Amino acid sequence: MKTLYIERSTGEGRNGDWAESLDLDGVERIVVGTGPGSFAGIRSALAFAQGYALGSKCEVLGLPSPCAVAAQVYADGADFPLAVVGDARRGKFWIALFDGLKLVCPVFQVEKDLLEMRVPLSAKVATSDESRIGALLAETFAERYIGGVKSTDEGLRLFAEANPSILTPEPLPIYLNPAVRT
Repeated sequence: MKTLYIERSTGEGRNGDWAESLDLDGVERIVVGTGPGSFAGIRSALAFAQGYALGSKCEVLGLPSPCAVAAQVYADGADFPLAVVGDARRGKFWIALFDGLKLVCPVFQVEKDLLEMRVPLSAKVATSDESRIGALLAETFAERYIGGVKSTDEGLRLFAEANPSILTPEPLPIYLNPAVRT
C-alpha cells in the first residue's frame, strides 16, 4: 500500500509549495502530523490530506508530530527514555514522553517553572524548536539535552511503521490552548 507522510508542524512550507512536489500516483493512505506546532502548517497539511482523500477515497490517519522526532532519535540506536519538548508560547511548554517507539502519555502542557519537574530524571531531552528554546533547554537539562531534531516526513514514516497502533483515523490537530479572540 503506497502511503504518503506529511509533517508540517514546524511551519516550513506554510505557503503550500510543498504540496506541488508530492508524488500522489497510487496513494492509498496519507499519514499527517497532528502537532502540536505551527497552526498554519498543521492545518494546511490536514486540509490537503482530507481534501485529497475526498476525491481519491484514500485513508487519512494522524500521528502526533513529536513521534517524528522520537523516531529519528531512536533510529540512531538510542536506548533511553526521551522527552520531546516544544514551545507552547505564553511561558508554557508541551512535552511528549517516549520509551523507545512508544508514546508513554498524550502530549501535555506545563508552565515554565514546572518544566524540569515534569521530565523524568532518566530521560534525555530533544526539541524541534531549537531556535526558540534550545538555549533554555540546554541550561535547564545540561548533559541530558541532546539538542534539536527536526520533525520530518521520514520521522513520521519510521514511527508509524514501528508502531502502527498509535495512528488515529479522522485526525484533528492537537490544540493546547483555546483560540485567541480579540
